[in-house]
Amino acid sequence: MTIRSLLFAVLCLAGSAFAQYPSRPIHLIVPIPPGGAPDIAARVLGAKLSERLGQPVVIENKAGSNGNIASEYVARSTPDGYTLALIADSQVVINPHLYRKMSFDPLRDLALVSTVAANQFVLAINPSLPPKTFPEFIDYARKANPPLAYASGGNGSQHHLTMEMLKRRAGIELVHVPYKGGSPATMATVSGETAAMWAGSSNAGQIKAGKLRPLAVSGAKRSAQYPELPTIGEFYPGFDNSIWLGIFGPAGLPGPVIERLRGEVKRALESPDLKQKFNSSGGLEPYLLPAEGLTDLIRRDYEKYGKVVKEIGVKLD
Repeated sequence: MTIRSLLFAVLCLAGSAFAQYPSRPIHLIVPIPPGGAPDIAARVLGAKLSERLGQPVVIENKAGSNGNIASEYVARSTPDGYTLALIADSQVVINPHLYRKMSFDPLRDLALVSTVAANQFVLAINPSLPPKTFPEFIDYARKANPPLAYASGGNGSQHHLTMEMLKRRAGIELVHVPYKGGSPATMATVSGETAAMWAGSSNAGQIKAGKLRPLAVSGAKRSAQYPELPTIGEFYPGFDNSIWLGIFGPAGLPGPVIERLRGEVKRALESPDLKQKFNSSGGLEPYLLPAEGLTDLIRRDYEKYGKVVKEIGVKLD
């Protein structure tokens, strides 16, 4: 057998193997403990994909280092489609700006298979404070002496950067108090230790129970979950800072695997029951971009957050 014919036979075998994808369980890595937006999306979508692909989709939570542990684990895995990650945009478009040194390059070592969901942040305050509306909060914060404190899940978190963006647009001063995760940040705001925070999907229960007072949302349009709340952009045109989630795999994923996954994710996101589960689990909305828009999405957000990180001067080791 000639080298050319041997190579052709190997390629045929590889193509045949990928054509049968998947033939065993898929592991979907999540960068946070159970309960937050990526975990909720992974479990809802994973169940639907398992039905469609005919193989179990096993959710694995690998928390730590602002998502870098999970992202690197997937980036270093074999590019065969059996180890994937459902992660937030921040792991790819923010972390490279935050960390002085990373052991891998998210932009180079990860491939975005498909966007999955989008989620707005909700500006929420301790209900004992006087403001009842967003304009009242801005006026109250502008006059506060000493400045009001706000909580976040950590330095460089999306909640932190979103509040810094608001501070600059509104011309107000707030003191950042970083916590080790969203849960202690929420408890600090509920208890009155801090005055305000940007709340994510995991805080829907606190808002519903009246333990946090919602004032506005961060996206370009009003939230289906909180239709009565204005967007920040209604007061400061152009303000838009929603989180999006996507399925990523290691760079080098075979084309047939990517196409199969994209197709099944698309069909899953189009199902009414998935949309209902996403929304009832904290306001997640299905978010599906065509393949040709994925590169532009990452480039746009990478540049946007790079500017914010540089302006506030935050760096992590």
